[in-house]
Amino acid sequence: MRKDINFSPVKDVHVVVGKDGEGWKVFLINRTRDKLENVMVTSRGYGETKTEKQQTSTLRHLIPFIEPGEYALIEPIDESVFHLNNEYWVSYFIDGQVYDKKFIFVPDSILEENLIFIEELEMKGILHD
Repeated sequence: MRKDINFSPVKDVHVVVGKDGEGWKVFLINRTRDKLENVMVTSRGYGETKTEKQQTSTLRHLIPFIEPGEYALIEPIDESVFHLNNEYWVSYFIDGQVYDKKFIFVPDSILEENLIFIEELEMKGILHD
C-alpha cells in the first residue's frame, strides 16, 4: 500500500515550461548527481471559470531514464490552458528508492514576464522546483 512506501524528498529535479520558436513545451530537468530511472509523469489541467469547472484529459508519460545534468521533453502545452492549474505529478527511482512530487503551475503563472533563462534548455522558461 502507498502508506507503506518510503518516499524520499525530491531535490534538484525541476519541471520547466519553456518557450521556443515552435511554442510552449514542458520539460523535466535532472540537476541531481544520479540517474533518474523509470520516470513517470502524469499531467492534467483543472480549475473553474465564473460559470463552470474545467478539466483537461489526464496524460501519462514514461521516460526510461534521465542522466544527471540532462533533461527530457514531457509534452507541448497550449496557451489555452494557462488559466488552469497545470499539474505534473512526477515519480522516479534512484538506486531502487522511489521519489514522488507534484509540481503545480497555478492559473496565469505561465506568462512571458515570468520567463528566465534556463541554461540546460538554452531557452527561456518558468522553472518550478
